[in-house]
Amino acid sequence: MFAKLARTGILAASIAVAGCNDSSMKDFAPEANKPLPDKILADMRAKGMIRTSSVMARIFKEEGKLEIWKAKTNGRYDMVASYDICKWSGKLGPKYTEGDRQAPEGFYTVRPSQMNPRSNYHLSFNIGFPNAYDRANGRTGQNLMVHGACSSSGCYSMTDAQIEQIYAFGRDAFQGGQTEFQIQAFPFRMTAANMARYRNDPNYDFWKMLKVGYDNFEITRVPPKVDVCEKRYVFNQVAADGQTFDPTGACPATTQPDSLKSAYNTYQSTYNADFSGALKASVPAPKPTIAGIKEASIVSDWSKRRARGERVPIDPPSLNSDGSVTETVRMGRIDSPAGRKMAALDAENAAKKKAEAQRLAAIEAAKQAKEAAKAQALAEKEAAKQAKIAAKAAKEAPVATATIAAPAEAAPAETQAANADESRVTKLKNKLLGMFGG
Repeated sequence: MFAKLARTGILAASIAVAGCNDSSMKDFAPEANKPLPDKILADMRAKGMIRTSSVMARIFKEEGKLEIWKAKTNGRYDMVASYDICKWSGKLGPKYTEGDRQAPEGFYTVRPSQMNPRSNYHLSFNIGFPNAYDRANGRTGQNLMVHGACSSSGCYSMTDAQIEQIYAFGRDAFQGGQTEFQIQAFPFRMTAANMARYRNDPNYDFWKMLKVGYDNFEITRVPPKVDVCEKRYVFNQVAADGQTFDPTGACPATTQPDSLKSAYNTYQSTYNADFSGALKASVPAPKPTIAGIKEASIVSDWSKRRARGERVPIDPPSLNSDGSVTETVRMGRIDSPAGRKMAALDAENAAKKKAEAQRLAAIEAAKQAKEAAKAQALAEKEAAKQAKIAAKAAKEAPVATATIAAPAEAAPAETQAANADESRVTKLKNKLLGMFGG
């Protein structure tokens, strides 16, 4: 039974960005025919892989990585290449609706018809969104790709050199007989530490569901068999004879190899212990995540208005935890007649507001200048009055001082002169009286 799961689960990998068109594998552009570098081919041989063996891809948003895994001769997969994602749009969390600019999360399938060797984004392939899970949950969107050009509006975008190699992995696997390959897109590496970091996030239950598939691959190193029932993913389950998986219906009776169940339980025991320890550890703060369909709808409305050419903030709005919406002040480009008309009206209104502000400022400046002139005139008048008073006081003050002070200084000398004259008169009188017998 486990061999059946492995055969069913062998898929291959790549991931998508908006704006690419589906195309056939039969008509490759030159860049789509480039062989893989010799070093990669040598690494593959060293790991027991052949060039055309089956592939799959894993994407991790927070870490910004796209990994390529290839099947070895024993049927298990090993990682052969890892690339830094040039750009992905949106936040951590799944894609909810057309226009929310979210790069998808989940388990997707790429077939030859989804490969586009003549993409406007160098090379691309459609990720396969919406899948059965997305459709069962009413999620919408289209043309979500992995592509080059390092530009994303809801996709996973690589550099041109990177997409040439990633595209070559899928191309070679299809040429080797693989009919489809699997892309696993996660918000982050689903370790105990990271799950503990995001345990209070509104997307946590969705991520726990994805983690079951993540764990199955970590245990088996084989892409898991993926089905959907009761609007949820189920992994490596085999329906009883005559029963099928209905994405919106009840899940059928299923079985699973005992060896896989045992390995999974052991894996979970270790994980649970690590998770408990992680709750007490100091970890980096969580990154921004999408707040469900409500925020997705707000961003989608922004996208629709932008597509119509309306003047909208240059960045998508964000829904805050308190229910308020944050928008950037800077406005985006004008790309339609309606948008240009709106921009002209905005400019006209802005000019009117500026002119009115200048008029009011001029009135206020004139008023202040008039009040300043009046205040200066009053100050000058008061200064003149004080100067007049001071001049009068200065004129009178010296005269009074001279008539009083001078006699005070001269009095002792005059008194002495008068006394001296009186003494001489007295002496002369006495002398005369003595001469004439008086």
